[in-house]
Amino acid sequence: MATVVSVSRARKEPTTGFRRLPKLTAPVLRLNGLAPYYTMFPITFPFTALANAEQGDWVLDPFCGRGTTILAARLRGLASVGIDSNPVAGAIASSKLAQIRPREVIRLAKEILDDPKPGPVRDLPHGDFWDLCYAPRTLRDVCRIRNYLIENCSTRIEIALRGVMLGILHGPQNAKTPTYLSNQMPRTYSTKPVSAVRYWRKNKLKPPEIGVLDAISRRAKFSFQEVPDSTPGKVVLGDSRTFNFAQLGAKFSWVITSPPYYGMRTYFPDHWLRNWFVGGPSDVEYRTADQLSHHGEDQFITDLATVWKQSAGVCFSGARLVCRFGALGSCEKNPRDMVRRSLTEAGCGWKIKTIRDAGTSKQGHRQCEQFGTSKNVPLDEIDVYAVLEL
Repeated sequence: MATVVSVSRARKEPTTGFRRLPKLTAPVLRLNGLAPYYTMFPITFPFTALANAEQGDWVLDPFCGRGTTILAARLRGLASVGIDSNPVAGAIASSKLAQIRPREVIRLAKEILDDPKPGPVRDLPHGDFWDLCYAPRTLRDVCRIRNYLIENCSTRIEIALRGVMLGILHGPQNAKTPTYLSNQMPRTYSTKPVSAVRYWRKNKLKPPEIGVLDAISRRAKFSFQEVPDSTPGKVVLGDSRTFNFAQLGAKFSWVITSPPYYGMRTYFPDHWLRNWFVGGPSDVEYRTADQLSHHGEDQFITDLATVWKQSAGVCFSGARLVCRFGALGSCEKNPRDMVRRSLTEAGCGWKIKTIRDAGTSKQGHRQCEQFGTSKNVPLDEIDVYAVLEL
């Protein structure tokens, strides 16, 4: 069942927002990197696409991922809605709407960890992976915050704390002040338990003793030092193929999105550790039922067509669809042909105006970069621009 995981109401009428994107190193854009997510597209893409948006326009992203479109809309001063079937994506995306001060997040974390009656830390995971991934005290504190947020995550401060935790849950160690809570691991995806344990043992790596509150404090102060003005928005945890879009209660002028690339089937298992933190099992969960089908090209296109039709049903005539899409080179598919077929099959009024080459993921940390190897060269990505003609 689809659930709303974040709602943000503006304290004032939306402004025109930023006319130009600040420098990527500007504090106001740090929120974009709160919890790195390897299938992200650059914020320049949705921000540029919204250059002609008007005050009062609503923006929809039916495959919102970690919320880059949501943040771009907020920077423009626009209301937005994101939908994603992955609870990790929904949790990260919802933090992009949070209007908070760092001290509020730090205070909540301290209250959770200082609770004089925390009771037993339930569901404390055990096994070689957990013994080598986190120092005992670090794991206990992570679990206490996890347990609290599983039961209490509706306020803007709780949502922001969850985003901070997902951002520091795992990542590389460094010689200076630690940024991440885990033993050596990538920051954009979770290494599978067997591979992680083998690597740690081979390299004689021990889990670092890290103060969870200190790590939260550093990340909160960095990521939330400056945030854009608040705008109305929500993030919905749901499958865009089956979710009732009418429940969103808005009409949209823009659909800006990047569907899962054909051939990429590992969104859930590659975020298994973050999925555990938001309430999932303490081992890898191989689930594909809640994402576009990869059992065949025809079914994938039909699924995508369903989402285009669903989106059109809540859009104004003249609404614009901007979509970045691609496929893994190993699939030997033509992204242009797949998108054209999906929009034609949708049969709901989306008319393609232009399709532009977006280059490959090698040119800017984009969707398929994680999968580009000498044997699996990523295909050129495309940007599709369409208008709804009803």
